[in-house]
Amino acid sequence: MTALPSLPGRGDESVAIVSTSLPLGGTVGSEAGPSIISLVGVSAAYRGREVIHAVDVSIVPGERLAIVGPNGAGKSTLLRLIAGTIPARSGRVLLGGDPVDRLDRAAVARRVAAVPSVASLPFAMTVEEVVALGRLPHQATFRGPREADRVAVAAAIERAGIGHLVGRDARELSLGERQLVLLAVAVAQSTPILLLDEPTVHLDLRHRVEAMELLVDLNERDGTTVVAVLHDLALAAHFFPRLLIVDGGRLVADGSPAAVLTDDAIRAVFGVDPVHALRS
Repeated sequence: MTALPSLPGRGDESVAIVSTSLPLGGTVGSEAGPSIISLVGVSAAYRGREVIHAVDVSIVPGERLAIVGPNGAGKSTLLRLIAGTIPARSGRVLLGGDPVDRLDRAAVARRVAAVPSVASLPFAMTVEEVVALGRLPHQATFRGPREADRVAVAAAIERAGIGHLVGRDARELSLGERQLVLLAVAVAQSTPILLLDEPTVHLDLRHRVEAMELLVDLNERDGTTVVAVLHDLALAAHFFPRLLIVDGGRLVADGSPAAVLTDDAIRAVFGVDPVHALRS
């Protein structure tokens, strides 16, 4: 198990400044190659109120990045824009160069797996039945699961470390156990992009670290592009090479943890003492 540091490493000073309000400088090395996710001048609104303002982000295949920021900053909204579950008011959201709003839901589901922070199950399903939902985008209509789907489900259950939960009604699981099941659903879905909204929010320390290590493994061994919303800055700094800081619906910094999580930035965006913010 990997121990969490109290502070991010200071080796890579790569950073892109999006807002002059933060005293950061440098460049981000995320422009090498075509993007798998692009947000170009994207704004979004809820009930007429703009919550995302002219965001530009480019993510290349195989990146692993975390979106951090205070409550209400627009982090989860960015994930929903990427997944195509809410429309952009202006600008373009592209998946592999294709506008997400021109892809049908099945096509998006074959490209993007999304893990919500909380999920409710309205009816009884065993853990393995829930994990099998991840294979639906790959199955022909009315054909049912193939042997390859059953193998993928079994492998996802093992990889997520939830074999001891097999056979149980998923509604009876703790929130932490249910979160691990949702991670297994995403693993079974086998998409090139994985989006996660607070994937560790209900987990204890050991399971938080194990969940992060699973994301690193999916990224480094399978080449999955991982984008996660996190509130834990120490966790984000330790496990993600690139961080986006969002505040007030705007992207205010983009770069390595060492470069963007400066003392001044933490005080300005989060309003807390950096010593406490980066303590695991």
